Amino acid sequence: MERTAINPWPWSAELGYNQGELVSGQTRTLYCAGQTATSDEGKPQHAGDMAAQLALSLDNLEAVLAEAGMSLANLVRLNVYTTDVDLLFQHYGALAARLGAAGVAPSTTMLGVTRLALPDLMVELEGTAVA
Repeated sequence: MERTAINPWPWSAELGYNQGELVSGQTRTLYCAGQTATSDEGKPQHAGDMAAQLALSLDNLEAVLAEAGMSLANLVRLNVYTTDVDLLFQHYGALAARLGAAGVAPSTTMLGVTRLALPDLMVELEGTAVA
């Protein structure tokens, strides 16, 4: 697989994401359901703690990727849904750092939503990965 970052403007790369990711020579694509801060039993964790919910949501996304033989390095698209955009931005550096450590800056969309599937959830990560 070959990835080419598409950035007509430099500002998004400075924030840790690309405007687009051109992928060629792909062999497998994984479309991940939204991952939240839930336990292995699907129970919400860390009510009211955005930093902990973001970290666990990312851990859960990595678990789905690993089950398919992939990692964050394969992530080409990331959708972020949150009930509090301003609060999430206070902790966004942790997400950007983990993506940066994996050597990726997937094209990303962040949306503020009224609520997620379960009332205590504050953030949900939905990804697409290519290997």
